[in-house]
Amino acid sequence: MSGVLLPGSNLGVLGGGQLGRMFAIAARQMGYRVTVLTDAAESPGAQTADEVIVAPYDDLDAVTKLGKAVDVVTFEFENVPARAAAEALRHAPVRPAGELLHTTQNRIREKRALQAAGLPVATFAEIESAADLAAATETVGFPAVLKTSAWGYDGHGQRVVRDAVALAVAFEELGSQPAVLERMIAFQGELSVVGARGLDGAVALYEPVQNEHSNHILDVTLCPAPVADAVRDRAREIGRTVLEKFDVVGVLCVELFWLEDGTLLVNELAPRPHNSGHVTIDAHHCSQFEQQVRAVCGLPLGSTERIAPAGVMVNLLGDLWQNGEPDWAAALRDDRVALHLYGKQDARPGRKMGHLTVVDDSLESARERALAARATADTR
Repeated sequence: MSGVLLPGSNLGVLGGGQLGRMFAIAARQMGYRVTVLTDAAESPGAQTADEVIVAPYDDLDAVTKLGKAVDVVTFEFENVPARAAAEALRHAPVRPAGELLHTTQNRIREKRALQAAGLPVATFAEIESAADLAAATETVGFPAVLKTSAWGYDGHGQRVVRDAVALAVAFEELGSQPAVLERMIAFQGELSVVGARGLDGAVALYEPVQNEHSNHILDVTLCPAPVADAVRDRAREIGRTVLEKFDVVGVLCVELFWLEDGTLLVNELAPRPHNSGHVTIDAHHCSQFEQQVRAVCGLPLGSTERIAPAGVMVNLLGDLWQNGEPDWAAALRDDRVALHLYGKQDARPGRKMGHLTVVDDSLESARERALAARATADTR
């Protein structure tokens, strides 16, 4: 296979968050070197890399330095300027391609691309200025969700609106910037599918998982999602379509709304490993991070089979640290609990500091044990 990068190669990462940290751990375990470009010297990704370049992501000289030092470049979050990916491509392959980054970091471009690929999305309207609000209302109706087109995550840049007056106020509150107005969906659950596509076009899909949110932040992931076979198959079909239509080389997550009638709608794409995929570290033969290494290096993809009937992940937010370090010894008295901390120094409320995973014989048992371990660690 042409373009294969063998162990010993240097892998570049744009971004220094926890996803970069876990990618670097997987890569170094496989014998690769890792160079991270991050805007913070003590970032989670910097702590596990072989080499670190500290600079803003729009510093093209720093991006050039990264591209010249490595054999391939990947990224661990979407909010890297597309021009940085373009600059990196002048010196090394970028996987997934920067065009995909450009598409997914803007909701208008992303929804247009999903529609063009024949994929199902909620009814929406594009808003470029206040002059578009009336037409958007006519298309979408109420209740609806107003979402900024750029830089939205974990509920940031979103407002639920129930009438035209609330829409006008919300648009102004969000800076009167380009946005999408999306029909509010009555769904019974939120699913996600993480998948990988290799340099040779091979696809490996993890089964869909169900995600439970708290204050718009992922709280619990259940693996496998407790859905009918038809829903599971459709979710995987959508995942495969996205990977192939968007010519992905790397790992990508498709977030889905699961409607009452079993229909699935694509909410958004993440062209990288995903918070909901952390369960794969302990519950599957090949984690999403090892899969990312395999894909961007042109290696055969790993097995996406589970090693046990069920796995559950719960996030650890900075709120847990408000009275000091949580009681990890208490949490780990359950020998099925796996602790993953990201090395972040500042435990702010709502900030993702780590996660716990439990692999067990049933979803019910795994969920109960994971939640109990987190509660036990809480010293508040």
